[in-house]
Amino acid sequence: MVPNSLGPGELILHYGTDDQKQYYLPRLAIGEEIPCFALTESEAGSDAASGKSTGVVCRGTFRGEEVIGIRLNWRKRYISLAPVATVIGLAFRLFDPDGLLGGETDLGITCALIPRDLPGIQIGERHDPMGVPFQIGPIFGEDVFVPIDFIIGGRDGAGQGWRMLMESLAAGRAISLPSLSVGAAELAARVTGAYGTVRKQFNLSIGRFEGVEERLARIGGYTYIMNAARELTCAAVDAGEKPAVLSAIVKAYLTENMRTVMTDAMDIRAGAAIFRGPRNILGRSFVSIPIGITVEGANILTRSLIIYGQGVIRCHPFVHAEMEAVAEKNIALFDRAFFGHIGFVFQNAVRAFFLGLTGGRLIRSPVRGPMVQHVQRFTRFSAAFALVSDVVMAILGGELKRREKISGRFADVLAWMYLGSATLKKFHDEGQLDRDQTLLHWSCLHAEWMIQEALVGVLDNFPNQIVSQLLRMLIFPLGARLRPPTDALGAQIARGLLDGNEMRLGLTSEIYVPPLEEKGLGRLEAALQKIVAARPVEEKINEALRAGKLARTQRDQLLGNAVSAGIISPQERRCIEAADEIRDEVIQVDAFESEFYHALKG
Repeated sequence: MVPNSLGPGELILHYGTDDQKQYYLPRLAIGEEIPCFALTESEAGSDAASGKSTGVVCRGTFRGEEVIGIRLNWRKRYISLAPVATVIGLAFRLFDPDGLLGGETDLGITCALIPRDLPGIQIGERHDPMGVPFQIGPIFGEDVFVPIDFIIGGRDGAGQGWRMLMESLAAGRAISLPSLSVGAAELAARVTGAYGTVRKQFNLSIGRFEGVEERLARIGGYTYIMNAARELTCAAVDAGEKPAVLSAIVKAYLTENMRTVMTDAMDIRAGAAIFRGPRNILGRSFVSIPIGITVEGANILTRSLIIYGQGVIRCHPFVHAEMEAVAEKNIALFDRAFFGHIGFVFQNAVRAFFLGLTGGRLIRSPVRGPMVQHVQRFTRFSAAFALVSDVVMAILGGELKRREKISGRFADVLAWMYLGSATLKKFHDEGQLDRDQTLLHWSCLHAEWMIQEALVGVLDNFPNQIVSQLLRMLIFPLGARLRPPTDALGAQIARGLLDGNEMRLGLTSEIYVPPLEEKGLGRLEAALQKIVAARPVEEKINEALRAGKLARTQRDQLLGNAVSAGIISPQERRCIEAADEIRDEVIQVDAFESEFYHALKG
């Protein structure tokens, strides 16, 4: 994932010279070269631009030939695939003190391709990420000399590294981490839907208990939302866009939702989820969640600084133009942008108020059917968000950068508007399937609730309470009246995940399902099939027990009595026995001899 989204392959493809593309891309594609990308340092994690790795342009000898090159020194850590990499993508700050390249002394962040076998490189040690068997480790370089042509893009790429990284990061965040998150969520939905059917307590499938229903509903709803956002964002990348703000949203919120979904799944699986071994389907994925969340920037930073901090400038129809006009001292341009901005604020104030009064019902929806009310609500919240955002920017100004809690709540509003809109588009594009209407309503109601609560949080914590109350009257004239999805709606999703129903199959159609004989998910799927097949026979026996035609006794004797009484056939008895047998098999957990652990320790 990482080498292909933020690594040599991506960088060479977009910025490399023709020679670099012809040499490296085929080798990377077939695995002859294994790449890593060395960016993170001890003091430069989320603040990657503060790295201390340096390169100095100088003359030197490389493989017997005197060339203009770079003398590199670096100390990197957390580098994915570093222990096995054959080529290192390195980010460093490039200096040209002697003017050998004919430009500035400090050229800025630069990216280069470094073969791992050069003198001065120390590579091969491994970090241990939560016990997950993933190749990741530190890299050190001391006085490593490479030709200037090793810069990605050649000499023209000197000082262009930060632009390369930011553009590549947008694509990587939009594809790799969201796909990972959706894969984990679909796995959780597949497993818990089957386990909630197979596992019984108090003679009832655990998925029928309301406490478990609540978790199943969230798993199903989040999986639908996450996949909708993944598909829409990937479509933007396919169209040639580099959606920096949207990629930050899906990276942060899909990985966070993955954490929620996997935690719910672990709780449903309970003891079966905590004991390691081939029967444990979710344990390793659960342990590795913090790795996926940490990769490419911590979510705390992404939410509190990046999403709204970047989006408010990039996406606003007037702010960027105003800033450019000030920088260029262009009064005419500034006047056009400024007065356009004033009109924009006034228009949003009026729209937000009337849409708040009507709940958005005045909006003409471009679609019909079950989507209409949600389209109207998201449009209403869009006007409210624009209004509150403009007022807060005007009052706080540059201080808003330091108000990370307010900025984070704005990010929540923007993110859930995007996730909700993506959900609407998915439902529309797939033909408004009846089976997905429950998922649509739960997902959109949840998104609308999250947007409302985030806006309320901004207003509750805004330092100027007079302005806050005025804004509250405009965007919530009747109060914050939306509520989260009802228990009844959640119960419908939970039932849709149980018993091998169509909703479960539709939600999880994109993941690999192993053969039925394979331990773990394969055997769980086999158990689900046999238990569902045996259910009509079970119902015959239960009806006979309720009618007094059979007496409650031990399982084997009960089945024999049912056959003798003609309630079920011998073949139906074998069907139930096969279901009982595999049910007992799949609820077991793995156990190991003590010597096994002594051998590992040794």
